[in-house]
Amino acid sequence: MPRIRAASVAEHRTMQRAALLDAARSLLSEGGTEALTFPALAERTGLARSSVYEYFRSRAAVVEELCAVDFPVWAAEVEAAMEQVTSPESKIEAYVRSQLALVGDRRHRAVVAISASELDSGAREKIRAAHGGLIAMIVQALEALDHPQPRLAAMLLQGIVDTAVRRIELGAAEDPEVITDTAVHTALHGLSV
Repeated sequence: MPRIRAASVAEHRTMQRAALLDAARSLLSEGGTEALTFPALAERTGLARSSVYEYFRSRAAVVEELCAVDFPVWAAEVEAAMEQVTSPESKIEAYVRSQLALVGDRRHRAVVAISASELDSGAREKIRAAHGGLIAMIVQALEALDHPQPRLAAMLLQGIVDTAVRRIELGAAEDPEVITDTAVHTALHGLSV
């Protein structure tokens, strides 16, 4: 009988932690990092504020957990899109389009809000490592094109994606589809018309 009880307590804690992370995603996507507070998390989940501290010691700990949980899923979606095509050019296009297609996803909005915030060094390092994984995905396509500096080019390509993400997130004057098409064109052809 005690084992059943221990399992149900562990399941309950896992569900509560997941509910807190889901609430954190919503808060970040709705109001940015300023909205991510322990009182807001408590209100969204129906927990007492002191209970939130049982799961996370700080806001940075919530951010780190979100990065650990969400970024690999997001990266896997980008990788899956790239695996569906064969040529290096089509892989670059899939890399750009799949990331920009995720802009509306609240997991992505949370990651963007997180990366724009003041974070401790541990959280920043996790984000850097996750971005490094994205960069590594596209280096192979650039190597296949015989690019003389594939890693540098990959980082610059990610800069194009990041800028396009910000334009879409800000609700820029251009339609998101135009931003995406322009980002793909710039990635593949530079500034040539």
